[in-house]
Amino acid sequence: MTTETITTISPITNKPVVERHGLSEADLAALPRTAVKAFESYRKTPLSERKAIVKKALGLMNEKQDELAKEITEQMGRPIAYTAKEVTTAVMRGEYLLKIADDSLADTPGEPQEGFKRYIRKTPLGPVLILFPWNYPYLTLINSLVPALLSGNTVILKPSPQTPTIVEQVQKIFVEAGLPEDAIQYFHCGDFKKIESLVKAPEIQLVCFTGSVAGGLAVQKAASDSVHTRVGLELGGKDPAYIRPDVDLAWAAEEIVDGAIFNSGQSCCSIERVYVHEKAHDEFVSEVQKVLSNYKLGDPFDKSTHIGPVVSKRSAETIESHVKDALSKGATNATPKNATFENPPAGGNFVAPTLLTNVDHGMTVMTEETFGPVIPVMKVKSDEEAIKLMNDSEFGLTASIWTEDVAKGNEIADEVDAGTVFVNRCDYPAPDLAWVGWKNSGKGQTLSKFGFDQFSKLKSYHIKDYPK
Repeated sequence: MTTETITTISPITNKPVVERHGLSEADLAALPRTAVKAFESYRKTPLSERKAIVKKALGLMNEKQDELAKEITEQMGRPIAYTAKEVTTAVMRGEYLLKIADDSLADTPGEPQEGFKRYIRKTPLGPVLILFPWNYPYLTLINSLVPALLSGNTVILKPSPQTPTIVEQVQKIFVEAGLPEDAIQYFHCGDFKKIESLVKAPEIQLVCFTGSVAGGLAVQKAASDSVHTRVGLELGGKDPAYIRPDVDLAWAAEEIVDGAIFNSGQSCCSIERVYVHEKAHDEFVSEVQKVLSNYKLGDPFDKSTHIGPVVSKRSAETIESHVKDALSKGATNATPKNATFENPPAGGNFVAPTLLTNVDHGMTVMTEETFGPVIPVMKVKSDEEAIKLMNDSEFGLTASIWTEDVAKGNEIADEVDAGTVFVNRCDYPAPDLAWVGWKNSGKGQTLSKFGFDQFSKLKSYHIKDYPK
């Protein structure tokens, strides 16, 4: 039987770099059955042993960080200067989840009563399907994989076709660390109909999806015929930042530029909208221009490069269409002169960072996810106007407030509709805090002690002493 061929196109050259084959329908259907069989034994593995396996796997991952970093750069284009950091950050995140696993998975006692013992136990679900993306493949995978395994579940992984080797590396590492081979399976696939068939499989207890809103809705719809199948979604963002006039503008500009265009702006929690108080607007724009003038767009294998290509031609076209729409409606291109922006390497999907001013919410760049290195800056007259505009979005992942008055920043944060609010920081999912999307940014949560919740089902024990 002919199987699907999946080709990864390099965003650096637009030439093929990796080719993989999908599974036959029979082999695909066998995955959840194999996962159930593995679950029957793995669920009985003591938590201490599960933790030892995960700890060893994280250590092996850390040892291989340079090899893994090279693959990330080659397949999705992030500069090599930063890709190893994703691996080490993923390891640190996993280590934190390890540290809190005992408390997060412990029994919850009921009210004490003589003659009775009552408690609530978190029991594993069974096979978990994890669909993870290309933009931060290790970080997004760790969010679900580590708590899933620590909770006693078996997993089936599907990587993005853009970064296919990541899943192969992870499976090899965890098996080497002692995880039963069938407790972690993977498959390559670019055909949603085949993915849908797995989502609908009765053995699958939870689907964790990280990606676009459209993709999340498709997964949710596929699972909707089943009562027992849970769905956790980490979706898009249109994350705002608000610059108050009391902040050090040179410092804020450095932080905002990094938060907006790191990884070429290809992050669900990148800053995609910037609101600046009118008293600080012009100076802030000037400071952003200074920062951008020193950035280097270029070959991601050059360690001096700050910004590499975006992931695909289609992505580049979307970004460029957002900029074109804004300019046609009165926005100003305030991007400073930068020779690397004007002369990027040939052949790849290189999109120069763009600074836009005079923007408003009638422009696509302020309402739809751009997912690229664009910094649209809008002038506001007050905190109240900033809050109103920050909340004027279908998304609610993160938001940031930049101010010397931290108490005021916290007060503004209370009024912002987002799952994570930052004051004087941005673009940082902290492992001890819940990572949760509001509105169309998702449902369910990962990280923190609450990140274990979706990987267990509750079982209440109500035990009465034998009457004598």
